[in-house]
Amino acid sequence: MAAAEKEHPALGLLTRAHDPSISNQIFREKVQTRPLLLRPSSPDPREDARSKRQKLRLEKAKANRKSKKPRPLTAKQKRELAVYDIPKEQQKYDIYVPIWKLWSSYMRDILNMDKSRHVNAMGVGPLLASADYHGAMVDVVRCRCVGRVGIRGIVVKDTKFTLEVVTQNNELKTIPKEHTIFRFEVPFAEQDDDGDSQMAEPRKPFIFELHGSQFENRPADRANRKFKQHIDPDL
Repeated sequence: MAAAEKEHPALGLLTRAHDPSISNQIFREKVQTRPLLLRPSSPDPREDARSKRQKLRLEKAKANRKSKKPRPLTAKQKRELAVYDIPKEQQKYDIYVPIWKLWSSYMRDILNMDKSRHVNAMGVGPLLASADYHGAMVDVVRCRCVGRVGIRGIVVKDTKFTLEVVTQNNELKTIPKEHTIFRFEVPFAEQDDDGDSQMAEPRKPFIFELHGSQFENRPADRANRKFKQHIDPDL
């Protein structure tokens, strides 16, 4: 035999105070069918209204900065987009000849070659080390890799550890600076299209050599750097 259903305690108390019909109605309306109101979450007691307003204001300002200021490209994205790569159709020697003429004029200005016939190596050494070599005509005269000796071309990219040159055969060559000696030529006077010099007595070009291991820096970093003389252990 099934056990009798146990009476609710609230219904027993209401039966003592009211008639059975009234007590059943009150129990049904106030207990069984009464809605239970619940809040989804309670606010953090540590955050008052002022802190909430400040937090919302900071979040809004951060969202505005993100939407207006684009994020810079990462190194991986730059490599994928080939931002610093020279296109194949731009690897032409004739394109960079005017840049070499501008570089020659730039070197004559910083070395003061138009006013002085003689150039002192001790005085112009720091200038040569901190100069920009984009557009320079360079020859590889000594290198541990003998296959690179004899390469001649115009510098199109000067990075921290390499020089990229375009040769007369319209080839792009990447030459590491380490353990390599480069030779540069700076003409004393520009020449006309006919090959005649603008000066009455043409002078031989100013030739100097630089050890690549001594200027393994970007051009922007070399411009503000002070170089000290020291003996190269490879010599």
